[in-house]
Formats: sequence, structure tokens, C-alpha cells
Amino acid sequence: MGQILHGSAGTTAALRRTIQHSQESIARLAERYDLNAKTVAKWRKRTTVGDAPMGPRQPCSTVLTAEQEATIVAFRQRTLLALDDCLYTLQASITNLTRSSLHRCLQRHGISRLPEIEGDKPKQKKFANYAIDYFHADIAEVHTEQGRLYLFVAIDRTSKFAYAELHPDQTRDTAYQFLRRLIAAVPYRIHTVLTDNGIRFTNRLKDKWAFKHLFDRACTEHGIEHRLTKAIHPWTNGQIERMNRTIKDATVKRYHYETHEQLQEHLAQFLAACNFAKRLKTLWGPSPYEHISKCWQKEPERFRLNPHYLSMRLNT
Repeated sequence: MGQILHGSAGTTAALRRTIQHSQESIARLAERYDLNAKTVAKWRKRTTVGDAPMGPRQPCSTVLTAEQEATIVAFRQRTLLALDDCLYTLQASITNLTRSSLHRCLQRHGISRLPEIEGDKPKQKKFANYAIDYFHADIAEVHTEQGRLYLFVAIDRTSKFAYAELHPDQTRDTAYQFLRRLIAAVPYRIHTVLTDNGIRFTNRLKDKWAFKHLFDRACTEHGIEHRLTKAIHPWTNGQIERMNRTIKDATVKRYHYETHEQLQEHLAQFLAACNFAKRLKTLWGPSPYEHISKCWQKEPERFRLNPHYLSMRLNT
């Protein structure tokens, strides 16, 4: 697996550590690793291998004076006007004030967001309580140096147990096989699967005379209800959209992979950590595996097998 991507870094953590522990001269190290001598000297002096913050210690405006900033802050706190309203009012007395400089000023003083007043926004509705048998499924596109792959992901709405596979295509048969392997990987019976209206999951509206879709056949075979999201409303399947983003942020957006196998290996490690080690606030502390184990103790009739067989370690 590649190193963490960084726009201007010419050294890695391992190379910086080697420079710090090496007894060779700065010139020899610079020649060996094709670095500037100043870079080698900089890391030789430091005791850590992390990048030091390069921004100003005390952020201040290069456009506004201290008196002008004080005027802006006092005006905002007293009037509680919106950003544009503050801009139009203050520009009469502060001629060099722009919208961006005003926004940065408010951010520096922690008043860029107006306090919310009760009754301004409708209260968000909570998710209905579901048992651990409701899965969201979707597909995302990822890339390595070898080319493009399709990431099939499914996540349980309640336990947050995640399952994912990488495939070179996104055909109906691939989605069908993905569902069958998902059913085999989960220790309990799946009641509902929610997907979008993509052709790999369901037939198009104009294909009303077509044979039953392979994905629907698998659902019928295992007694699963296949639900579809409303067209052009991806937020109705928001849990899986968020999981797709989480996986991408932890893999392809953070690391560079030379081969598909590197991505596959890292994805398996990441999912194992999410399912068996990561404690979730939404579950009030336990990991998805621990939550499933508690559900097995309360409702064993929902399960096909003992979930302890899926444990990554000895049960003690």
C-alpha cells in the first residue's frame, strides 16, 4: 500500500526517521536520497517525523485593522444580521471591506454562524426502530493504478455491520452474486434490502414484460423484501451513501494503490476494524459485532448461526 498522499512532501515518515538515526554526513544523505541538503538538515534537527504547522500562530487580517475588526465584531453581536446584510451596512464606514474578508473576520472570532432560535427549523424526525435485518446496498466507483473497480457495499441499518466487495464490472449477475454472499456472511436472516433503481438491481419501468430480475429472484428465494428508493432522491438511501464516503476517505482518497490486490487487502482490514473493533456512538458504545451478539442473546430465533463463530479473536 502506498504512502499517505501529500501535495509537497518530498520525504516519508520512514525516510525522516532514517535521516534522524543515520551517522552519515548531511551531504552524503542528500546525495543518497536525492534531497536538498537543507531538507536533510531540517529533519536531522527535529525529534519527530510529523509535519509541523506552517500557518501563523495568531491569525490576523491583512486587510482590516484591529479597530475595524472590533467594529465588525461589535456590530455583528448587537444586530445578529446575516453576512450580506452586515456587509452592505458596514461598507459605508469600512470601504475596503469585502465579503470574504468579512467572513474570515467573523470566523476568527467564532461568530460566523448565527445562534439558532427555537422554532426556526423543523425538528428532525428520528429513524423508525428496526430489527437487525434491514440492509442498505449500493455501488461506488474506485480507482487504482491498474484501472477502475466497482465497490459493492451493504450496511445494516441498525447494527451498522458493513459488507463490501470489489468487482471489475457492475452487471446484474455481479449484483446477484454479491447478494448471495452477503446472505451467507451475515449470521442472521435478512428481512429487507433497500437499493436504488439501477439496472443492476431491478428492471427498468419500460421492461415490464422482461423476466424477473436476478436480484429479485435471490430476494424471493431467501424471503427478502426488496425495496427501491424514490427516483432522483439519493438521500433516501443516505446510510449507504455515507458508508461509501467513509470507505473512500479511508482508502482511495488517502492512499495510492499500485494494484487491485493492495486495495482489496486494505479494504478487508478496514471492514474488519469497523465491524469488530470500532465503537459506535449511535449504538451507545459497542461495536457492530458486539451489538449483534447482544441481539443473539435476546432473540436467537432471528439467527441462522451463533455470531460468535465470526469473532476475530477468542471469546473470553
